[in-house]
Amino acid sequence: MSEFKFPTEEVELPSKGLIYPKDHPLSSGKVEVKYMTAKEEDILSNQAYIQKGVVLDKLLDSVIVSKNVDHRDLIIGDKNAVLIATRILGYGKEYKFSRDGKEITVDLNDFENVDFDEEKIIDNKNEFSFNLPFSNTDITYKLLTGRDEKKIDAEIKGIQRINKDANPELSTRLKFMILSINGDTEKKTIREFVDNYLLARDSRALRDEIRYTQPDVDLRYTLDSGEEVTVPIGLNFFWPDL
Repeated sequence: MSEFKFPTEEVELPSKGLIYPKDHPLSSGKVEVKYMTAKEEDILSNQAYIQKGVVLDKLLDSVIVSKNVDHRDLIIGDKNAVLIATRILGYGKEYKFSRDGKEITVDLNDFENVDFDEEKIIDNKNEFSFNLPFSNTDITYKLLTGRDEKKIDAEIKGIQRINKDANPELSTRLKFMILSINGDTEKKTIREFVDNYLLARDSRALRDEIRYTQPDVDLRYTLDSGEEVTVPIGLNFFWPDL
């Protein structure tokens, strides 16, 4: 039987690999992905994966061919870059989505990686320092990975099983992001701080800091009306007919 080889491309990560340990394969700042095939279309249309919310994870498991790279280790911005590249390789650069009943077409090649402050990175790892401006509290924080997102989702679902009206997404995410409070790395201290002492103004300042400095792909798009929107990445991003 003939041996078939599939073409691959290297994806440049927005983080440049700088937030991963030097001995980690992602420290190269690149991820090799293969072109999508009928196998990946089967994954995208798998109803069990869709209902469980794991379809994009299964897709990345299939297309990433870099040795020893697990997409769950990618920070969200780097994961976005891999997803966009996979979409372009699978179905082309043109992407259509709806906004207020109107169909909008964008060229995915036009979206560039966001510049970020490399000096904020501590010791070439996923750790950043920030001073909460209103309480004058020094913290360190991390950027969430796919693995973190799964843990956050599981914790929120656990809380909502006890109290169905609870909506602790913001505080739960902060508990996973913050690594230390004035040098104290105890999980109990961090959780207590978020629940009882983190000022709303400081919370917003931290979220703004992360939003404007984290490595990512700039998915903002300006409509003809002048309104700025963020291009959505979901299941329909890969296969609008689904």
